Amino acid sequence: MTMYEVLILSPSFSQWSDRPLRTLREAGVSVRYPEASSPLSSRQVREELGGADAVIVALDELDAAAISAGRNLKVIAKHGVGVDNIDVGRAALGGITVVNAPGMNSTAVADLVMGLLLALQRKIVDAHNSLLEGRWERFHGPELVDRTMAILGFGRIGHEVAKRAHGFGMRVIAYDPFLAPAEFERAGVERCEEIDAALAEADVVTLHLPSTGTGPLLGGEAIGRMKPGAVLVNAARGDLVDEDAVVAALRDGALAGYAADAFAVEPPVGRPLLTAPNVVFTPHIGAFTDHANELMGMSVVEDILAVLSGRAPRHPVIIKD
Repeated sequence: MTMYEVLILSPSFSQWSDRPLRTLREAGVSVRYPEASSPLSSRQVREELGGADAVIVALDELDAAAISAGRNLKVIAKHGVGVDNIDVGRAALGGITVVNAPGMNSTAVADLVMGLLLALQRKIVDAHNSLLEGRWERFHGPELVDRTMAILGFGRIGHEVAKRAHGFGMRVIAYDPFLAPAEFERAGVERCEEIDAALAEADVVTLHLPSTGTGPLLGGEAIGRMKPGAVLVNAARGDLVDEDAVVAALRDGALAGYAADAFAVEPPVGRPLLTAPNVVFTPHIGAFTDHANELMGMSVVEDILAVLSGRAPRHPVIIKD
């Protein structure tokens, strides 16, 4: 292969598996890392791109200005799924292919969702901290069996969450307007045609949708329509919920708990959400397993090499009309 250069902006690329990076180098590709720390702003991306033929990004800002600065850029690879930080339209206008790695972190995220839910319901973090502080307190919490989980967004991750919830004896309902009814039936999940119907029925609501781009999916009114005593889990995108509304609902008891792996601002330093009661948080670690790291890394590497060789990638991001 002609010598190409790949700029690696994603700090987690090949972090727990050397196979993706080794595959790039064995293909004769030169790799380069940025001077700035991730995530990079548009200005920082412009300064770093140089003559790179491909760039592997995480949450870095690839807007029109940044993309235009890539004089040799042929492919932008998202080390993950969501591409809301990439101007896909501008890339297409420049003949630049955008790829992502759908489904590679599905089981990892689904595991974390259940871990967050269990920690929230059984107050595991509170119990742990209490014990370390020398107390012997018994914390009460509900079981998951026979409770109803509503999955908003029934893609790959939603399907994996449903499998795990079924294993805990939960009833699972789901909302996804883009799936045929048969898809829900095959998964043993009840289909909800409207979000409000799912919110009203569920003891647990878990989010698995992309950013709306137009504001929170769950604002104060929607949260107010949730079943009294319900809990909310967000391991998708921070801007799917109005965090101030979540804080208010937690403080007045309308919402029994909130667990999140994603935040409107990351890191959420000083945000009111951090001082709210009945919460469990992790720092956007849904895909941070060795297995997912290798799968995501190999997915983007194979697609980068395909594009640079003039072949079609497996996971191109298509602009929807």
